[in-house]
Amino acid sequence: MNSVRRSLAYTFAESYLANALQVISIFFLARLLTPAQTGVWAIAAGFAAIASTFRDFGVAEYLIQEKDLTAQKLRAALAVNMTVSWLMAVSLLVASGWLAEFYREPGVASVMRVQACNFFLIPFGAVTYAYFRRNLDYRPFFWASVLSSVATFAVSLSLAWAGYGYMSLAWSSLVGVAVTVAVATIVRPKELPRLPSFKGWHDVLHSGKHLTGIYLFGQIGKSAPDLIIGRALGVAPVGFFSRANGLGELFNRTVLSAALPVCLPYFAQEVRNGQDVREGYLRAVSYLTAIGWPFFFFLAAMAFPAIRILYGSQWIASVPLAQILCVVAAVEITYFPAKEVLIARGDARLGNFLQVISQIARITGLLAGVFFGLLGACWGLLAAGLVGAICSHKMLLARIGLTLPQVVHACRPSFLIALISTAPTFLWATFGSVDEHNYLYVMAAASASFGLLWLASIRFFRHALWGELRNLRRGKLAGQ
Repeated sequence: MNSVRRSLAYTFAESYLANALQVISIFFLARLLTPAQTGVWAIAAGFAAIASTFRDFGVAEYLIQEKDLTAQKLRAALAVNMTVSWLMAVSLLVASGWLAEFYREPGVASVMRVQACNFFLIPFGAVTYAYFRRNLDYRPFFWASVLSSVATFAVSLSLAWAGYGYMSLAWSSLVGVAVTVAVATIVRPKELPRLPSFKGWHDVLHSGKHLTGIYLFGQIGKSAPDLIIGRALGVAPVGFFSRANGLGELFNRTVLSAALPVCLPYFAQEVRNGQDVREGYLRAVSYLTAIGWPFFFFLAAMAFPAIRILYGSQWIASVPLAQILCVVAAVEITYFPAKEVLIARGDARLGNFLQVISQIARITGLLAGVFFGLLGACWGLLAAGLVGAICSHKMLLARIGLTLPQVVHACRPSFLIALISTAPTFLWATFGSVDEHNYLYVMAAASASFGLLWLASIRFFRHALWGELRNLRRGKLAGQ
């Protein structure tokens, strides 16, 4: 458990530092880029993100959960990763022109061509970082991410200020990847083989075809709003949706992006040690909902001041979208680690099937709702989130015996914490008024009351998260 806490400490530290830079970057970029320019980037990035699931081909997950990892298997994983990644790079280059015509926006092609270069570079660091993750050693990942974030921050703001528009985001992402690969080259362990080999590649492919399906369908569902809205409503509406979704992404970047890389190695370790993974799952969900539910409830109530402060007055149309998307995120977080549990148990095929069902529901909800505009698309995502939660629970019930009363018992303190910590905020949002004249004051007062009540609530209900915070504080004091 100490190795898990140490890994979480590194991933959370990395996440908060990177997120701080990203928030500052967004603050300026939202004022330097128009909704249409933001929409062009979001559409191109959506296709690159889908291609990235093919690029990885489940190699990292294969290396993490493989019980007997040999040098030959590492070489085979590198060979598969390089082959698939370079094929995806060529595919992006070839498809860029056609997609630009499809969306009636030539900028989509320009961004995709730059992003294709990322795919040529990434394989040189992917296996190295997967090896570190398997051993729950997140120090190299921490430094790589921090340096990459600093480089991305500097390049994106400099180019946006110089008038490069959406291309500033494309070039900054390429620089960030180059820095990450450079760090991987420097910290690469001596025992890792440097040359690829196709001997034993079929084992990687057998695992990767199911793992890729899990992340592919997940990424398709994640990118679907930008791609569908861009075609049905235009690039500017994509920009408004992207900014609304960006509020919820703050939680993903600060908490989920830090916790998720640790979840799979932790669950896989539990399985290898013959322990009940259900206990670990309930603990993870208890922690995530104790942080996530209060955050999303608070953000839904304070969407206007949050968007006004972070993005500026030109993005106010994103406020009602952000409120619905916060509810969607609160629904989805309860079963967020489900696929990691299935992968850790060797049920990648079942995890793949779960993703197919969930993302079909997501795309169906989007297609049905987008005819009613951006608000309709958001309500469609909420309906899809409920369907995905139901399907996830049924899968976990069948595989690890997770019952609904167990989930309710694990999450009940989180609900009470969310209710108490956000009560003053909701009362103000319901009976008070938030406008251009007082949004700064309201946000400051609401944030202060929310933070204090959240800490008081997790202590009052003796939530396990309070113990972790105390351990963290003792660790700091011990180091002083």
